[in-house]
Amino acid sequence: MFQDLAPRPLVFLMGALFTMAASAQQRPFTYEDLLLLDRMYGLDVDPNGDYAVFSVRATDMEQNKGVSSLWLKDLQQPDQPEVRLSVSDAGATDAHFSPDGGSIYFLSARGENGVTNLWRTDLAGAKAEQVTHLPLDVIAYQLAPDGAGVVVALAVFPDCRGDEITCTVKRQVSDRADPSSGTVYTRLFVRHWDTWADGTRNHLFYLPLEQVGAEPVALMDGFDGDVPSKPFGDAGDLSISPDGRTVFFSVRVAGDREPWSTNFDIYSVPVTGGPATLLTVENDAWDAAPRMSPDGRLLAYKAMARPGFEADRFAIMLRDGNGNVRPLAADWDRSVDEMKWAADGKSLLVTAADMGRERLFRIDIENGQVTQLSADGHIDAFVGTPRGLVFMKSALNSPSLLYMAKPKARMIDDGAVPLTRVDAVVKDRAFGKYEQFHFKGWNNEDVHGYVIKPANYVDGRKYPVAFLIHGGPQGSFGDSWSYRWNPETYAGAGYAVVMIDFHGSMGYGQAFTDAISTHWGDRPLEDLRKGWDHVLRNYPFLDGDRAAALGASYGGFMVNWIAGNWKEPWKCLVSHDGVFDTRSMGYTTEEMWFEEWENGADVFTDPAAYDRFDPALHAKDWSVPMLVIHSDLDFRIPVEQGIAVFTALQAKGIPSQFLHFPDENHWVLRPQNSMKWHRTVFDWLDRYIGTGAGK
Repeated sequence: MFQDLAPRPLVFLMGALFTMAASAQQRPFTYEDLLLLDRMYGLDVDPNGDYAVFSVRATDMEQNKGVSSLWLKDLQQPDQPEVRLSVSDAGATDAHFSPDGGSIYFLSARGENGVTNLWRTDLAGAKAEQVTHLPLDVIAYQLAPDGAGVVVALAVFPDCRGDEITCTVKRQVSDRADPSSGTVYTRLFVRHWDTWADGTRNHLFYLPLEQVGAEPVALMDGFDGDVPSKPFGDAGDLSISPDGRTVFFSVRVAGDREPWSTNFDIYSVPVTGGPATLLTVENDAWDAAPRMSPDGRLLAYKAMARPGFEADRFAIMLRDGNGNVRPLAADWDRSVDEMKWAADGKSLLVTAADMGRERLFRIDIENGQVTQLSADGHIDAFVGTPRGLVFMKSALNSPSLLYMAKPKARMIDDGAVPLTRVDAVVKDRAFGKYEQFHFKGWNNEDVHGYVIKPANYVDGRKYPVAFLIHGGPQGSFGDSWSYRWNPETYAGAGYAVVMIDFHGSMGYGQAFTDAISTHWGDRPLEDLRKGWDHVLRNYPFLDGDRAAALGASYGGFMVNWIAGNWKEPWKCLVSHDGVFDTRSMGYTTEEMWFEEWENGADVFTDPAAYDRFDPALHAKDWSVPMLVIHSDLDFRIPVEQGIAVFTALQAKGIPSQFLHFPDENHWVLRPQNSMKWHRTVFDWLDRYIGTGAGK
């Protein structure tokens, strides 16, 4: 149930302590526990390293929503409980300290008009002061390092040149008054992820903070592109120079080729406005995350090399004041995720997927030497401070929690000081122990995976198996926590879990990732089959006669594919948002660059290329019972794909169910819908490989 909003010490429902010994008396961790977990995210630390602020999302099952609040941790007193800031009562998200550390800025829609604006409070967090008074929602923001101003992102009509904000408000009023519901489109995207295009673009504006009545300065006037990018961009798509005079941002010029393009470029623009300057004209692939060094000499950014490929390696580039560009750590075969400058400007701190984990690394600016800074788990956020590194980390058996690294530790997670408490309820939960394995897969190359024992495992017993297949396909089921596909919920229900990072997975080198493109149904399938044989030989507690395969997105495709090409081991299947008809996908999905890269051709000129691994062409051979799940707002893999799977199953008389959500996208996010999803999935597994835990 939703927890009260009165100020109190934060009590987290943590996954499990690594030292916790599971016993028969402990209640297993379940999906009900998962859905009620408090979720930490959004870390920031003040410049002196004295305080950390972060957000916590609690679940209100009665209202069927998540509720976020802001929490403050005194890093000078790690043994003292963190404090919930009472400004959270009216809604508060995306908190950041002011450059002087005296204030906390955040976004809230608490104003009279219900529009999301920028607010601030002091460290006591009792009173909120409105900073911006904009008529449009602030989508993202970044404070200038000098404290003089803030850059905000607003959705405006780009053809409203000269006065984008006022013009946009007037047009929205006019559009709402139009009795017709029809919309005329002249180019793609008509819809993206889960939203139909409305003609607006996310544009940046600069506002002086201490000038009362100052008008926002347009930084992208008339620009045909979005910052942050849609659908998943954030404030990391932009940055402000240390002197507060220049804004850098990454954006894709839309034009009429946006659904086919991954050509994001880096631009710079003065905070006083004016035309933006293109800095990466030489690269037609993805340039992202511009970050100026503390001394203002070098601009670091991430860059891909191959246009049209969204899963190419993100390398690091350094650009000096004369426009000279050089790669950094060019031989390091990892793709960079988060990237920040060290305070002394001599190195970059970056996270990257690495061998089934998300690790932190330091890269020396002069010689490109890469030093690993974390060992296991998944580094979710990090901030360098004068007192040491503060970070959030999760694992397969722990949600994201807050830590402080010891000053001289070689690895930040070696003896790190935990900064959040563990609730006694969860200390009583049993979690499945896990280990990583490897075997020879396609092309006789090493392939890695994880096996998880059931909670309260008893030596000598055999257990039914949930064989989880990750999506992406350039993704990973690694040592990290998930609130949608959480392996420990299967372990808590009495299942052993097997997850394999087949060819195409990230964190094993770019050639390994590349291997899946145009090979969706052969190389990964070979890895999955060999991995299944490997675990059956090496883990005798796995009951190969009671096994189910489950997957979403690409994993759903693979479930649909193995239903006709490798059905022998499985007593039942679960396909969530999976591709069924590859030709149809080539016409109906929104991001066309993905389909054309992965199939090696466009569907218009070479439809046969889409037939090579088309599950629909093998539906005649299906016989395994299958649960199909799909949602109306999934524009990435449209709902008709799931309906077609269920139609084929029903036509053949195969035991099957179709779970349909009219109000979800590619993911199931609403708490009650997530509860329905889990209950339906576990009931399905219980029926066919039965532990009795699904009832």
